[in-house]
Amino acid sequence: MTAIKHALQRDIFTPNDERLLSIVNVCKAGKKKRNCFLCATVTTERPVQVNVVKVKKSDKGDFYKRQTAWALRDLAVVDAKDAVKENPEFDLHFDKVYKWVASSTVEKNTFISCIWKLNQRYLRKKIDFINVSSQLLEESVPSGENQSVAGGDEEAVDEYQELNAREEQDIEIMMEGCEYAISNAEAFAEKLSRELQVLDGANIQSIMASEKQVNILMKLLDEALKEVDQIELKLSSYEEMLQSVKEQMDQISESNHLIHLSNTNNVKLLSEIEFLVNHMDLAKGHIKALQEGDLTSSRGIEACTNAADALLQCMNVALRPGHDMLHAVKQQQQRFSDLREQFARRLAIHLYSASRFTLILSFIKGHDQSSTLAQHSAELTLPNHHPFHRDLLRYAKLMEWLKNTDYGKYEGLTKNYMDYLSRLYEREIKDFFEVAKIKMTGTTREGKKFATLPRKESAVKQETESLHGSSGKLTGSTSSLNKLSVQSSGNRRSQSSSLLDMGNMSASDLDVADRTKFDKIFEQVLSELEPLCLAEQDFISKFFKLQQHQSISGTTTNEVEEMDGGTLSRSYTSGVPQTISSEKDMIRQMMTKIFRCIEPELNNLIALGDKIDSFNSLYMLVKMSHHVWTAQNVDPASFLSTTLGNVLVTVKRNFDKCISNQMKQMDEVKISKKSKVGILPFVAEFEEFAALAESIFKNAERRGDLDKAYIKLIRAVFVSVEKVANESQKTPRDVVMMENFHHIFATLSRLKISCLEAEKKEAKQKYTDHLQSYVIYSLGQPLEKLNHFFEGVEARVAQGIREEEVSYQLAFNKQELRKVIKEYPGKEVKKGLDNLYKKVDKHLCEEENLLQVVWHSMQDEFIRQYKHFEGLIARCYPGSGITMEFTIQDILDYCSSIAQSH
Repeated sequence: MTAIKHALQRDIFTPNDERLLSIVNVCKAGKKKRNCFLCATVTTERPVQVNVVKVKKSDKGDFYKRQTAWALRDLAVVDAKDAVKENPEFDLHFDKVYKWVASSTVEKNTFISCIWKLNQRYLRKKIDFINVSSQLLEESVPSGENQSVAGGDEEAVDEYQELNAREEQDIEIMMEGCEYAISNAEAFAEKLSRELQVLDGANIQSIMASEKQVNILMKLLDEALKEVDQIELKLSSYEEMLQSVKEQMDQISESNHLIHLSNTNNVKLLSEIEFLVNHMDLAKGHIKALQEGDLTSSRGIEACTNAADALLQCMNVALRPGHDMLHAVKQQQQRFSDLREQFARRLAIHLYSASRFTLILSFIKGHDQSSTLAQHSAELTLPNHHPFHRDLLRYAKLMEWLKNTDYGKYEGLTKNYMDYLSRLYEREIKDFFEVAKIKMTGTTREGKKFATLPRKESAVKQETESLHGSSGKLTGSTSSLNKLSVQSSGNRRSQSSSLLDMGNMSASDLDVADRTKFDKIFEQVLSELEPLCLAEQDFISKFFKLQQHQSISGTTTNEVEEMDGGTLSRSYTSGVPQTISSEKDMIRQMMTKIFRCIEPELNNLIALGDKIDSFNSLYMLVKMSHHVWTAQNVDPASFLSTTLGNVLVTVKRNFDKCISNQMKQMDEVKISKKSKVGILPFVAEFEEFAALAESIFKNAERRGDLDKAYIKLIRAVFVSVEKVANESQKTPRDVVMMENFHHIFATLSRLKISCLEAEKKEAKQKYTDHLQSYVIYSLGQPLEKLNHFFEGVEARVAQGIREEEVSYQLAFNKQELRKVIKEYPGKEVKKGLDNLYKKVDKHLCEEENLLQVVWHSMQDEFIRQYKHFEGLIARCYPGSGITMEFTIQDILDYCSSIAQSH
């Protein structure tokens, strides 16, 4: 770069009386690199001119030439692009913006630094340097050569200073006033010198003439100082006077402050007293209501409720700091505590007393009578407790108050209520289920059997009759009917029977009316239990206020109360609540305690229904599923939903057991070896089962359970049919398969069970295949010799002998053919077909009515064989004139006459 500087200085700038101070190698931004140099120069002549010159090589590249020059005073902005990061790009704003990219960041910085120094030294106008580091602008030009060049011009800069516009204008005016200002510069300079001397003299005289005025001014200043001293003395005297006034005002201000403070304290004291009086003063009427209020009348209960709420507000008032230290406040708080304890004790005693719970006892006594009457009249209903609930709900707000103030007494009332109600509901529900069981078994109180009682249910009848003694009384939970409902399945008959034989019942013994009656009874049982549980749950949540908070309280001393239907756990200490479970769980636990007998009674009823008729499990599954679905829509976690869900599991287990037992009975079925098979019993009974199930499960929620059972049963039916067909000795296998699968296909087509579409197609295919197999097997016998002859002909053709040459074979010549044909005249063929018809009639059963179908198929197959034989004769014995001794029309006539004769 140094060599280039010397070359440029020598070749370009020295001839033009310019000095090169800085140089940078650049190219235009965004274009192909055509390098050139930007040079910062100053002229050696006065006045100094500073320029930025663009120099580039000639087209041939053998020398440098000056291309463009800009005066530095025309430069407006220098943009370095980035003051922090190294960036070789920079812009120079002259008449337009010139964008350059330096060969290196160092060269760019050196060039910009030189431009800044030249601007500071030679131009009054300041150039804007943007995106340039302040450190770069403060440091001097780093090049030693540049410093030497600038140093050589330092004296010239001191002697010469560029004129501004005002000075240039004044000089022009002076020169215009002198005619020889340009033609005779020396004379013009002498004139200016003389005028300057005249002005200097005038200035000196003016200064000397103003001395008298200065003296006058000084005298005036002295007088002013004296006046100032007098004013300061007066101000000092005033200040002393004001000091005494200030002390008096301070005393007055302090006195006013004390008065204001006293007033403020009095106002605050009054406010505190009013607060305590307003919030901790209980009216005499409320005190009297708490001490002596009537808890039996509605007006007295309302007064006690308002008084209890007012007492609770007084006790729960948020005292301000220091109030609890006041003796009066302590006395009032103690009085409130005594009133609370006194009223809580009185309320608890009142609710404990016979005046409130005698109603429950009367329900129990009255229920003993009503249950007996209900059994006589066979009314399947549960008592309505709405009047009892309505009476107790008057105390709901007082129970909430008791819960918030004395949790121990609230706890005791809760347990007392559960104990009473559990005994009451246990009697009512057990009597209710006794009536339901009697109605299911079809037995009256005197032991008379209903007309619809199944003949094979003697065991159930005997157990039911044993319930009634000479006095006609029913024994509650120890009745023999309950024992019957939970008897082991080992007491059931173990012999194999049909699908309808489940539960020791036969198809002829069961009547649709019996099942309909059971369905109605079971539905009525569930319909009675559901509103009873919902009404009691609603009452518990309202009376015991278990729906207002997120949790129930407990304490550190654990007390666990075990019960039949579940476990109710609660802990408490000195009435201080602590969270143990959600209030929904508390309600469910109370309901489990009160209705602990519902689930076992339902299970016993289900076991009895399954004992009477296993088909009842279908009815129970549908009804129970619907009620569970309804309960879960209301509250999935409720007692009713949980209990019915548990019972539904038992019902589903019975349903699965019913299906499994039937499949087991199919596997163990035995057929007679002496009589024809016909339609197998389990095939007919599957039809009856499916028809009944479709009517029961119409629009049911648990359709999927039935579909799974269908799949299991139909596969078991298929396997069992094939097993029986393989073991059959009297009836051909194809006939057993054909008749039974035809029956299955007809059943599935009629019922249109969507989940068994594949099985329906399979049954149809099996029926068609075995029909064809039976027809082909049977038709091979009437024309046996003819069949054997043409089988030999086809064998020779298959060995490669031409069809027209078969007649030359000794065993298959024309004479042998005629001999075989003569053995089957029309009379003989008719006789063979008649024997075949009798045999088919003997094989087929009357129930399925397939004789004509099979006979028509045999007719078609016989005609097909006849045409096949005729074709072989025409191809293998051409021109022989040999034909069968009967025609197709003869075959049709034979078949028609045989069918009509039988």
